[in-house]
Amino acid sequence: MIRALLCFYMLSQTPSAEPPVPPEALAQLQAGVNAEKQRDLDSAIADFRKATELAPASSVAFLRLGNACMNKRDYAQAIPPLKRAVELNPTSAPAHQLLGFALLAQGYAAEAIPHLDFVHEYGALGIAQLQNGQPAEAVANLQAALAKNPGDPDLLYYLSRAGTALSAQSLDKLLSSAPNSARGHQAAGQNYFDIKMFSQAKKEYTQALALRPDLPGLRLELGQVYAASSEWDKAEEQFRAEVKLQPGNAEAAYRLGDVLLQQGKMKEALEELKRSDSLHPDMPETLYALGRAAAVSEPIVAEHALLRVIELEKETPLAGQAYYALAGIHRKQGKSGQATKDMQEYSRIQSVNNHAASNGP
Repeated sequence: MIRALLCFYMLSQTPSAEPPVPPEALAQLQAGVNAEKQRDLDSAIADFRKATELAPASSVAFLRLGNACMNKRDYAQAIPPLKRAVELNPTSAPAHQLLGFALLAQGYAAEAIPHLDFVHEYGALGIAQLQNGQPAEAVANLQAALAKNPGDPDLLYYLSRAGTALSAQSLDKLLSSAPNSARGHQAAGQNYFDIKMFSQAKKEYTQALALRPDLPGLRLELGQVYAASSEWDKAEEQFRAEVKLQPGNAEAAYRLGDVLLQQGKMKEALEELKRSDSLHPDMPETLYALGRAAAVSEPIVAEHALLRVIELEKETPLAGQAYYALAGIHRKQGKSGQATKDMQEYSRIQSVNNHAASNGP
């Protein structure tokens, strides 16, 4: 009874600029609240709508009506009363918030933005800005929302989309405003590489290098193009140049070590891969390559690296490959029983991943 009276009291408190709510309208509001408590949203909506007719200047009545429609997920019907609630009480945070959500749910992102901004509803605001073609603003607001709700899957999803959109927007601007700059050629080279047009990618990266031969990252990316084409000697040349330019770059050291491994230059490969691991420990791809490079000359090092890959990767195909490599090492050590177990794990993980791939997402 006390809670009901309290609710009735809250409903009776209208903004000072509004005229008093007639008793019959308050009765309808209370009836609507009671219906909501019974989860009878249709009756609640009817009661609140009657209240708006009896008190057409009451922002609370329109807010209650809009809220009931929102609870029913009837966003289209929620928008008109919520707009009226905002008109009657422009400082009402609940009215702005609900109207922003309703507009966003119906796809009216641009209209939703000022209402969500008014109440600092950063998550929904970021989503609306993303849909309205404002990725930079979206990234900032989604990050602010994530700071309050770390790990929220929806926020992470939209932040990822906003980041991708911002990247694409920046890339388009670069290619349109400075296509003949080193960065323009680099971006074009990356685009060609992504769609496996390797000859065009090489041309673009070569042009970029001609303009800025000491630009960090260019030779690393060009080396990856050559590696994708199995042009190992040319890839090695580019990776060596990048390592010289950036001796503290763990990826450059890994790429050089991996391409040396592909060419059978085990001693040099092992040296670079160890250096990469020291610069950035626990990178699974580096550890796997390190395990392969050390398999003959330093089997203990190899075993440690491959076991760490399995620990980090769990059930992924790379973990399966690590078991396969371990089987070879254990077989050479005369540990046939352990090698058999390794191959069983390799087959199991391969089967799990093949099954997952065949069933789709």
